[in-house]
Amino acid sequence: MTRRSEFKQASLTRILDAGSARLRTAGLNGAAIAPVMKDAGLTHGAFYSHFADKDALDEAAFRHAFTTGRPWWIGKAPDRSWSARLVRLARRYLQPSHRDDRAGGCAFAALGADAARAPDRFRRAYAEELRSSLDAICGGSHDGPVGEARYEDAIALVALCVGGLTLARAVDDPAFSEHILRVARQTAATLGRSSESTKEPLHDR
Repeated sequence: MTRRSEFKQASLTRILDAGSARLRTAGLNGAAIAPVMKDAGLTHGAFYSHFADKDALDEAAFRHAFTTGRPWWIGKAPDRSWSARLVRLARRYLQPSHRDDRAGGCAFAALGADAARAPDRFRRAYAEELRSSLDAICGGSHDGPVGEARYEDAIALVALCVGGLTLARAVDDPAFSEHILRVARQTAATLGRSSESTKEPLHDR
């Protein structure tokens, strides 16, 4: 890689870091080109050497949020059972520290409402990243009744986590917010029982 290409890649990473943080704190409307480039410490003109328009930035920044977010959440350690895996993921996600970290938190929770009103391109990216997260939760396999049951458990887990985090962030009462997180974590412990009898091992990607 030449020095010029290294510089261009570094500037792209800065834009994506700034864009993904601003998307998660200010939404699609708040992540305009000018403030993103200012956050990245780059000139407005540098934007067009990487992206054709704001829609392209929105998609790339959204996907970029998962390059570190998904591995952080899923982890690499093996789980002793499917239920234990779901409980671990819920506990890791539904924490006050995650609730309070809007800039570095889950992009699904931050942008769910925006995505529902977004152009098809962004909604497609949202769906693809959601499927990738479901695959990662399941260990990459949906084959057979056990795999299908686990996939449905994974959907329920993501709905529980994203919904719980969204509600916990929305309310103004700290005690109520903590209560929401706690109930959501406890509810996650009831998932996975439909496929718990299997001895099929879990494999992370």
